[in-house]
Amino acid sequence: MLTALTGVYGDRADALRVDGRGASYEALLGAARAVAADVAGAPAFAVTATASLETVAAVVGGLLAGVPFVPLPPDAGPAEREHILRDSGAVLVDVHFARRSDRSLSVPAPDPAAAALILYTSGTTGPPKGVVLTAEAVAADLDALAEAWQWSAEDTLVHGLPLFHVHGLVLGVLGALRTGSRLVHTGRPTPGAYAAAGGSLYFGVPTVWSRIAGAPEAAAALGGARLLVSGSAALPAPVFRDLERLTGLRPVERYGMTETLITISGRAGGEVRPGTVGTPLPGIRTRIVAEAGADIGELQLTGPTLFAGYLGRPEATAAAYTEDGWFRTGDIAAVDEADGVHRIVGRASIDLIKSGGYRIGAGEIENALLDHPGVSEAAVVGLPDADLGQRIVAFVVAEGVTGAELTDFVAAHLSVHKRPREVRFVAAIPRNAMGKPQKKLLLADG
Repeated sequence: MLTALTGVYGDRADALRVDGRGASYEALLGAARAVAADVAGAPAFAVTATASLETVAAVVGGLLAGVPFVPLPPDAGPAEREHILRDSGAVLVDVHFARRSDRSLSVPAPDPAAAALILYTSGTTGPPKGVVLTAEAVAADLDALAEAWQWSAEDTLVHGLPLFHVHGLVLGVLGALRTGSRLVHTGRPTPGAYAAAGGSLYFGVPTVWSRIAGAPEAAAALGGARLLVSGSAALPAPVFRDLERLTGLRPVERYGMTETLITISGRAGGEVRPGTVGTPLPGIRTRIVAEAGADIGELQLTGPTLFAGYLGRPEATAAAYTEDGWFRTGDIAAVDEADGVHRIVGRASIDLIKSGGYRIGAGEIENALLDHPGVSEAAVVGLPDADLGQRIVAFVVAEGVTGAELTDFVAAHLSVHKRPREVRFVAAIPRNAMGKPQKKLLLADG
């Protein structure tokens, strides 16, 4: 897993920099060994996963000791922290990066098929569930991404993503330690921090990329990079086009979940189209399960990157799979028959709208709305309607435009049946830490 810590790339003095603090591989290994000595034999251990060298040392220490690491969100409230600690049985540990172990590290060689990480889901349908990930699943995913993105020890990876999610922790930390790329974590993911980092490979979520696109000088500074990667939510087409205009680079989007890691992605050097997430990574198979006559349906998949199950919840784990062993993502997608490129429409529970006999993806309408120069944010849902089954309702952040004008704008760009039947103007679209719209909050407020 930790190829860079074996010495194959030497001991780089600037191997990683997190929120302004730098460390070599040797310093990281020393701090991680101290963590491993402290947690050896524990069922699991937890650390408040701030953007810090301490969090990096914690995840590496857990891998060295073969003890599952449970990252706690720094902004988690008392009830959420208590639930995660109780559910995982994890010991809460304080990590001091400068500390070195004064004990010899004597633990069994870690089992790659055993639990390495336990990451908790957002809990939108109940208490957060612990997603168990193995080292072999993580390694398989990182190797597939290294191939897809031509990611190597020659790269400098830059991001400012939270270190308690797959994107920031698995891809953004363990990915650098497996490929040997230098890591620069900016702390906060501001346009200025990204511009000053001098990276060749950048990770971001749509909120980050939108802010960078809104800061032309910062965006221009990224023009020397090799690859921009966006994930965790759909990148709006206008932001894609702005980034391309300002940086000369077409951002690559990828798709994944905590339970599956990253399974589909665009390729470095390949054709990249806005609104698409590319093709399955090596070893991943996908299928679309749609109703007769529909061109969109639930995305299901299988492959070596899938999780080992929900911690202590065998029934929930079984329900996540079909009878023939495919994982149910709960996301609605379409696949281009010509080249196999995937497009994610949204969540089946809220983004698939059945209106007037049509099955409509909310994401397509959102992108159409965002093409209007007066609209800065948009979220589309289907609400119950006695006549249509569901009517299309658009929540927008906009200036200088009326609801009727936006309805006509969408009807002129898409099929008429995809136009919003109602437009509600809001001050902001609520989003989670990864930039995903929280549509249920809009509905609760409306």
